[in-house]
Amino acid sequence: MKKTLKRPELLLPAGSREKLDYAIHYGADAVYLGMVDFSLRAMRKGELITLDNLKDCIDLAHSMNKKVYLTLNIFAYNKDINQMIEAAEKINEANPDAILFSDFGVYNIIKKYMSKIPLHVSTQTNILNYEAVRFWQDLGAQRVVLSRDLSLEQIEEIKNKVPDMELEVFVHGAQCVSFSGRCLISDYMTKGERKANHGNCSQSCRWSYKLLEETREGEYFDITETERGTHILSPKDLALINYLPELIDLGIDSFKIEGRTKSLYYVSAVAKAYRKAIDDYLTTGSINKEENYNEIIKIGNRGYTTGFYLHKADSEGYSYDISKGLAGADCLCVFLDKIGNKYKVLTKNKFLLNDEIEIITPEECFRTKVLKIYDSKTNEEKELSNTNDITFLELSKEPKNYKYALARTIGVKNLR
Repeated sequence: MKKTLKRPELLLPAGSREKLDYAIHYGADAVYLGMVDFSLRAMRKGELITLDNLKDCIDLAHSMNKKVYLTLNIFAYNKDINQMIEAAEKINEANPDAILFSDFGVYNIIKKYMSKIPLHVSTQTNILNYEAVRFWQDLGAQRVVLSRDLSLEQIEEIKNKVPDMELEVFVHGAQCVSFSGRCLISDYMTKGERKANHGNCSQSCRWSYKLLEETREGEYFDITETERGTHILSPKDLALINYLPELIDLGIDSFKIEGRTKSLYYVSAVAKAYRKAIDDYLTTGSINKEENYNEIIKIGNRGYTTGFYLHKADSEGYSYDISKGLAGADCLCVFLDKIGNKYKVLTKNKFLLNDEIEIITPEECFRTKVLKIYDSKTNEEKELSNTNDITFLELSKEPKNYKYALARTIGVKNLR
């Protein structure tokens, strides 16, 4: 008899209210979000999530029958503990489906002041073995986020030893060079101004480094021969989209995507790709690996690796030539409205009249042509739409539903 497979949760980052909305419409079962004071990711764009709008964001997700997990996973100082106590009442009113934490002091605050909210243990606690899982289970945790430093075999053993504990694993996104993200490089390199475990990492591991010979002042040596220097501490991004069947077979409860500071396009496109891969396997018993890979290379990345999941990580898991994530396809515009046969869009990257573009929506992906571009204020026809312009478009083929539609370039560039 064929084993009935459990449907895993697809968990997406929600760095803003808008990204929360798009992540859910593109396939997320749940989102995780952090407030500006207590998050490991300091947000700089979009509608920031604060105590004042936290309940509205969670209510939005709940109205679509999706879950929201609140991250309180900083390593807290005394002032942070005091702030959390003050914030407890509003957090309780907001009613998140779980709180994600890593600090023992924060754990005490949650148990004392937010005791009705389920507990999820962050990957920052470096959970590597089944006894650690049991430890947190005994303390009342509902779920643990396993360390990225585990192999599939090690994860399987943990699941077998503690079958009644929910396990969450990272399947996609940026990786930290340090052990499960517990890093002090940023703190030192910025003289304490950009604390990695307090939501403001400067990503020093992504910087280009050269050797300096101390006895010969000002004399530099390349670590390897490259025009850009060498990013010796910069790991490639994790991508397990073609290994989801193995994780589903293990009974993993939640597949987590990294990227609360990533773009709206990133959140939407990665959610769409992983949603399709999960559903394909559950309905047909197989996935299209080539199609999956072609989709994720259109999303910003530093090159992809499977990390520790399939084998011991080695030098192939690092991006030595570049630190910035490059997308294989540029996001051109976000659809805002439709008036008659014209689409109102916000331009993210310049495009021209008569360009062929690709439209993605939660339900579709197709090519079309830009027939007309109109200035949103004067209604005059234009030859191009520049970055940050709001314009109106006529298209040769239109989306069945423009809501949440995005446009991107066709094909793949920056193939890593």
